[in-house]
Amino acid sequence: MGTPEFIETLREKVGHELLWLTGVTAVVIREGNRGREVLLVRRTDSGRITPVTGIVDPGEEPAVAAEREVLEEAGVTIAAERLVWVHALPPMQYANRDCVQFLDLLFRCRYLSGDAHPADGENTEAFWVTVDEADRLLGYDHDMRRRVRLALDDEPRARFER
Repeated sequence: MGTPEFIETLREKVGHELLWLTGVTAVVIREGNRGREVLLVRRTDSGRITPVTGIVDPGEEPAVAAEREVLEEAGVTIAAERLVWVHALPPMQYANRDCVQFLDLLFRCRYLSGDAHPADGENTEAFWVTVDEADRLLGYDHDMRRRVRLALDDEPRARFER
């Protein structure tokens, strides 16, 4: 899908200045043949393996954004079950010099239907792995590994950074 149109419109006005954006991370869980599995994708832009992430559109409910992003990026229909973690990521700069900082809303999501595949060009792969495989694949990426671990935890309340 690429950069949302509303961000391109903002960039015409503010150039490369820092934008504060709301993002979502969807950790999708299903019971598979090998036990509990997690949906991961390999990003086209960086080659990183992550859960599905995306940007909340203006006026969009965050849980709906998580469900939309998974369908758009991985061709899988899900239900966002609960908010797990609210945290601000550090500011970052893309190769094109655009600066952003995300407030990330992490959702634990339940698989409903669909075969995982890279559906919109943002990812080169979309695949299911066991919890242990996810931990191994994300081992280098402490932030993403933490997101998956928190979503797998049965803590009923959302976590907030202090």
